[in-house]
Amino acid sequence: MPPTAGGTIERSGQPCLLTTMLVDDLGEAVPLARRPQRVVSLVPSITESVAATGILVGATDYCVHPGELDVTRVGGSKYPSIEQVLACRPDLVLANAEENRESDVDALRDAGVLVWTTAAAGSVPQACAALRRMFHEALGVAVPGWLGDAERIWSDVPPTTERAVVPVWRKPWIVLGRDTFAGDVLLRLGVGNAFADQPERYPRPPVTELQGADLVVLPDEPYAFTAADGPGYFPNTECALVSGRHLTWWGPSLVQAHRLLAAELATRIGGPA
Repeated sequence: MPPTAGGTIERSGQPCLLTTMLVDDLGEAVPLARRPQRVVSLVPSITESVAATGILVGATDYCVHPGELDVTRVGGSKYPSIEQVLACRPDLVLANAEENRESDVDALRDAGVLVWTTAAAGSVPQACAALRRMFHEALGVAVPGWLGDAERIWSDVPPTTERAVVPVWRKPWIVLGRDTFAGDVLLRLGVGNAFADQPERYPRPPVTELQGADLVVLPDEPYAFTAADGPGYFPNTECALVSGRHLTWWGPSLVQAHRLLAAELATRIGGPA
């Protein structure tokens, strides 16, 4: 991740002046003058991560965790309402290079809004490092305890015992390719990605090229695969239905994700008769 141009925000009960320029994960300047007090998140997993800070004032319609979250809604992650974001009067907007469109980030910056963009993480350690830096430098708050727990829980990479195809969409078929967070999650559960050597992060092979792996992992988001919609396309391969949130979100859910996904991966349906 890019370094800051100097120090960080002081952790105190009151906003404080910054003495240095910050840069986000993409190297973009984020000239915060004070510790942000009004934050809008355009990323569901980041919303869940920062909700407990008390400074979140806006989030997308898809930010459904935590369930009790009561903030202004600003539309979708891919198509947020710039007007609704501006109406929140944010000191800072939190975005992600993979989740949000560059054009929306540019529009917010053109309107004078500061945006901190996290990079598209290719592994669990990268994701945790990005969150740690966001809390410490961008938000100026203490790093939550769950983040250290998640780093510890996901620190090991066991031997790979099987190869899996991991579709994330069906119309058209899109699967995990190289350097994805979800692919690394599975690797740390002993499941390799059959498309890990592809040049694209999210290749679009025909369904005929998705056959022959040891396992098909079917998450319930972003595409909502179910027992009735998914396994039937892989009649000769065992399938595991898993929580898309726990497979793809980097936030507090990481603490429960290891145990939950391991249990889901062990529950197979379909396959040869």
